[in-house]
Amino acid sequence: MANFNLNINGKSQQVDVDPTTPILWVLRDHLKLVGTKYGCGVAQCGACTIHLGDSAVRSCQLPISTVGDQEITTIEGLSENGDHPVQQAWIEEDVYQCGYCQAGQIMNASAFLKSNSNPTDAEIETAMNGNICRCGTYTRIKKAIKKAAASENA
Repeated sequence: MANFNLNINGKSQQVDVDPTTPILWVLRDHLKLVGTKYGCGVAQCGACTIHLGDSAVRSCQLPISTVGDQEITTIEGLSENGDHPVQQAWIEEDVYQCGYCQAGQIMNASAFLKSNSNPTDAEIETAMNGNICRCGTYTRIKKAIKKAAASENA
């Protein structure tokens, strides 16, 4: 076991865990931040996507020992009132069906839009490739990302 001082959603958190524990389980089991979902467990589906610094990462395979002093942002910390442009666009485009993958989708999309504020359809498809939606809402996801990009540029 080791003690880790983490910056999660703008707050300092301390956990005492095995250094090989994936960030996902630190968030869910130790800190009760359950918005980040377990999907496949092998970093392929994207349900567990969080931000580490400004990058979208899969938390199910990333050991807590690799975080260092980088800020972690989860879906709970993306915005205080659920009013982040990507979250708003998700609602306006009625993206959700079962909703299980959506926190990971939103986290990936929001990190992508930080680096590309005016993406083409092809760029969105490439950026979101690997975030799996079993309900198949990919068309609405793309529309929501384009809407969020337009609102951030307005």
